[in-house]
Amino acid sequence: MMPAPAYGNSVFVNCPFDEDYKPLFRALVFTIEYCGFKVRCALEVDDAGETRVEKIVRMIRESRLGVHDVSRTELNERGLPRFNMPFEFGIFSGMKYAGDKRQRAKALLVLDKEKYRYQQFLSDIAGQDIRSHENDPDKLIRQLRDWLRNQTDRELVGGEFVRKQYREFRDQLPALLRKTRLSEQDLDNFTDFKRLVYLWIAANPAA
Repeated sequence: MMPAPAYGNSVFVNCPFDEDYKPLFRALVFTIEYCGFKVRCALEVDDAGETRVEKIVRMIRESRLGVHDVSRTELNERGLPRFNMPFEFGIFSGMKYAGDKRQRAKALLVLDKEKYRYQQFLSDIAGQDIRSHENDPDKLIRQLRDWLRNQTDRELVGGEFVRKQYREFRDQLPALLRKTRLSEQDLDNFTDFKRLVYLWIAANPAA
């Protein structure tokens, strides 16, 4: 297992991992990495000796920043809600407000698909930094970049530039897949996708 990135540079991502959310997830991962931060999420480690909750708690403890997308908090075909995202949001918030000095330095961003929709199912998060992406990767990139800018003293390139770079990354993915001898299906593997993002950013730095 690779060592965890530095606490202050780690962003825990709490979001859906389904097919419909894939365009948003890929844009989210690219934006965080392009802005010089490191993505942490439940997909990064496959360790049978560690339960999912243990893994999530460990990564939250190791991350100062958290991005929580509650846009899939809705009923499934059986009429049951999906509570994974609010659950992980609760763990992150608990560490922020009840943890030690290091944990109290945490900051979080809540994303949803519609403005104020959260008031219908999770009104207690009012007062947090809540932004709407309207299921649009371009809007998500802008919202996320602006929030990350407020979390660092480093200069970051503008949101429109990040959006342009992400479009170029997507356009060049077929060539990058051939170069790394990966397939389109391998993009569903988080480690493979993040590696391609890393390789592309290394060849196309922001500064």
